Amino acid sequence: MDNTEVVAGIVGELSETERAVDQAIAHASGMIQAMIAGRTTLSLSPVAAAESQARAMEALAALGVARNAVVACHEELAKDHRRLGWGAYAIGFLDKPKETEPERPPRAALRAV
Repeated sequence: MDNTEVVAGIVGELSETERAVDQAIAHASGMIQAMIAGRTTLSLSPVAAAESQARAMEALAALGVARNAVVACHEELAKDHRRLGWGAYAIGFLDKPKETEPERPPRAALRAV
């Protein structure tokens, strides 16, 4: 197995991990929405499921921390790849933000009233 095959395997696993964490976040947030909608439909007080909903939100926050760690891992692997002198290697989506430019929120448009 040559370097390219090994790197491609690692990159594939990294991409799958990123997708899995994103899917888990989406699923957990859907579960929280279902909990709120179910409580509302059953005409239950917000107090009725407060603790279980708080635990679900803790889980969602933990998934956010996990996502940040996976993104940091991705960045460190890219640095390692360059440090080892293996040059540029890309797989996956090409619409990632550039490392040198921070993401900027869209500008709000002003209009006369």
